[in-house]
Amino acid sequence: MSDVAHGHHPALDPSATPEERRYLQSHFDDLPQQRETAVLGMWTFLATEVLFFGALFLALTIYRYVYPVEFHAGSHHLKWYLGAINTAVLLTSSLTVALAVHYAQVGDRQHLVRCLIWTIVLGAAFLIIKAVEYSQEYTEGLIPVINFKLEGPGAKKVELFMVLYFAMTGLHAMHMVIGLCLFAWLTHRARQGAFSPAYYTPVENIGLYWHFVDVVWIFLFPLLYLIR
Repeated sequence: MSDVAHGHHPALDPSATPEERRYLQSHFDDLPQQRETAVLGMWTFLATEVLFFGALFLALTIYRYVYPVEFHAGSHHLKWYLGAINTAVLLTSSLTVALAVHYAQVGDRQHLVRCLIWTIVLGAAFLIIKAVEYSQEYTEGLIPVINFKLEGPGAKKVELFMVLYFAMTGLHAMHMVIGLCLFAWLTHRARQGAFSPAYYTPVENIGLYWHFVDVVWIFLFPLLYLIR
């Protein structure tokens, strides 16, 4: 039975390492166990996110099959080049996140902070481009319910496409805002020297979250912007 089960915190053991004394929580035996549990928890959370976005992707696929002409027409109102730029921006941010995890693992605080800052910059750039795109769509009268100006026999089906477009890209943007807040916190903690080769779990887990957000966009871009 573990020391925790006996009411003894391993980090209080005289033989505990400085990292264990600083980072180990009372309900874990050692740092590797704590890290594995945290990573498993993140993967479990991401699995629920897959189900959430999966339902939206399924709805999009079904309606696209039922209304192919109208969804094709709706897709042509989107600015594919802005979507392509944002795809490149997010792929680059995935690289900076991967590098951040690497530098956290090797204890390079300076490069870790730089990569986190670059990730924030790239994420903010994505949201700014998306905001510009939304503003153009508002000007063109493509906002469902409140500002939809298209008319014709297939207009309602095109509006349905735009509903799904705004729902999916809006939820994705919301997840990005959450990610940027988390990276801002990571940057603050990294500057304080909170991470080391023995403890970098928050960087790894938030990195996994960001990669998931990137993968969602990789599916959104072709399904929404490149319908043919």
